[in-house]
Amino acid sequence: MTSALSENTSGCAAQAAPRMETTHDAFLGGKVYVHQPAKGRHRAGMDAVYLAAALPEGTRGHVVDLGSGVGTAGLCAAARLEAVTVTLVDVDPLVLALARTALEDPANGAFSSRVKVLEADVTAKGTLRREAGLTSGMADHVIMNPPYYDASRFRASPAEARAGAHMLDERGLEPWVKTATDVLKEGGSLTVIFRADGLREILDVIQGRFGAIDIIPLRPRADAPATRILLRAVRASNAPLQLLPGFVLHEDDGSQFTPQARTVMRDGAGLGITARR
Repeated sequence: MTSALSENTSGCAAQAAPRMETTHDAFLGGKVYVHQPAKGRHRAGMDAVYLAAALPEGTRGHVVDLGSGVGTAGLCAAARLEAVTVTLVDVDPLVLALARTALEDPANGAFSSRVKVLEADVTAKGTLRREAGLTSGMADHVIMNPPYYDASRFRASPAEARAGAHMLDERGLEPWVKTATDVLKEGGSLTVIFRADGLREILDVIQGRFGAIDIIPLRPRADAPATRILLRAVRASNAPLQLLPGFVLHEDDGSQFTPQARTVMRDGAGLGITARR
């Protein structure tokens, strides 16, 4: 299903505002419906689903989705885990408008009352973040799918909005992890999905802030190197790092999901990761 949304979020000159085609997409076998741009901007997919699936069964409390975009990961988390509330945080008013549309969608009625939207710049200085509502110690859990690519090493998309979703600025992951550390309660968990060759970047910035680090490789096929990693960590923990077995996404020919991947993508199953402290 497609629809149109005005990019003019200020309410001014509505007749001149450009129109953007959007799609109405089912996730978790129809347990979640997401409204997102049809083209020209980042579109959510498997990464967001696996990010939500990495939260252990029985997770409770307040989950903050930093850089939520249209809210796919946070919505999937709310659908999976009945004892959580979720705050979707993004700086882009257009994607947040789509997130609000999803919360008004009757198809999401089973969990939408436990989700709210917050416009804030995750990478801003502390005083500005807190004034926007990202307050210290507000979260029991943070999930985030930060931009994957360093602008100094990778070529940006010609579409500015898509580039903003995919490209880190010159500060790299530091402001993202700094914000996550600030908003988490001591003992709270951070879950991140990132490209596998960026593992060192993440470990460099979380050192001294987090412990009980679990690294979970995601491989496209059983015989292929991991292309993504999930990293889970606990704020102010002294527990050691663990490298877990990981997950395979596709059968050997690459055309079909593995049975485990199907349960995650279509049935809303979690990854079975045990919470640590």
